[in-house]
Amino acid sequence: MAAEFNPQTLLEAARRFGRLNLPPVELCIARESDGVVRVHDRLRGYSVALTPEEWVRQHFVEMLIAKLGYPPAMMANEVGVELNGTSKRCDTVVYSPRGLRPLAIVEYKAPSIRLTQKVFDQIVRYNMVLRVPWLMVSNGLRHYCCRVDYDARRVAFLPDLPTYVDLLDSILQMY
Repeated sequence: MAAEFNPQTLLEAARRFGRLNLPPVELCIARESDGVVRVHDRLRGYSVALTPEEWVRQHFVEMLIAKLGYPPAMMANEVGVELNGTSKRCDTVVYSPRGLRPLAIVEYKAPSIRLTQKVFDQIVRYNMVLRVPWLMVSNGLRHYCCRVDYDARRVAFLPDLPTYVDLLDSILQMY
């Protein structure tokens, strides 16, 4: 059963995980009978343990939806990929409406984790499988987005996160 919105539990989570450089959101958070605090993940359709990384993911996904026009039906969390015989999971993948082609991978880290080259290497490894034109990384405090141009063999970091329309426009330019 999905957790219901509980302002007290949300306040406790905010104190525990800290403020993020993301818009505030109303998350459905509950402390369940086993004592574990869980948050309802609207993309997965069920509640998951609320960790610092999950705190970032839920805020970032809600920002993509509410502020940048990403349709929830075109996004998925914890997408499995096979890389060199090993199963890995992309934190979030954004898809095109036509043919559900992957457009972007988003990688999240807890606010206490610095976004180093190692983090970017991780998302690039996932992209070896999906070959998306957009990569985003966030620890809730800092957010990075880059556009991958496969023809020019170049990666450009952008000053702002793209809207969903920007993502769709980019695939039109590719064809």
